[in-house]
Amino acid sequence: MQLEIRRSLTMMDRKYCEAGKLHDVPLVRTMCALVVANPYSGKYVDDMSEMIEASRALGRLVGAMIVEAMRGESIEGYGKGGVVGLGGELEHANALLTTTFANPVREAIGGALAWIPSFTKRAAPGANIDVPMAHKDALYVRSHYDEMSIALPPETPEFDEVVLLFCVASRGRLNARVGGLTTQEITARDGLR
Repeated sequence: MQLEIRRSLTMMDRKYCEAGKLHDVPLVRTMCALVVANPYSGKYVDDMSEMIEASRALGRLVGAMIVEAMRGESIEGYGKGGVVGLGGELEHANALLTTTFANPVREAIGGALAWIPSFTKRAAPGANIDVPMAHKDALYVRSHYDEMSIALPPETPEFDEVVLLFCVASRGRLNARVGGLTTQEITARDGLR
């Protein structure tokens, strides 16, 4: 199966100030998304393994999009999300966001060990989605618990589409100060600590 790509989207947010405090090193957050035709729209399919396998090529494309969009910025945090049009099931977005899709993205950004925070939903065109993010190598690094809020274009997703989003961050939140493990203290290679 080859999935039909109908649209790609990229957004970058470079933030220097939080609560009135300026930072010399900004928080750079980037979202890259693909809008694909949903081959299972309007019907129930028991075995989605073909679509899962086809998502590998989408992961390679999204990984390349992220590297290009970040223009050499470091990548410390990440998260993924999906919005399925009303003709599909939530399971369709989830099938496209498994490790089959995510591992090529991990490779493109230089490796990552941590589980990728994720959120999916069914929605009408013009939906909003909040994509959760965490540190790419250690989930317990609290400073990197973040999100990107995305407003999709007014006609997206159409009834028979799925939007796949991947978000990355160059650092933790500006003014992060709730304690816990820091990036410098990451020692374990288990994706947690």
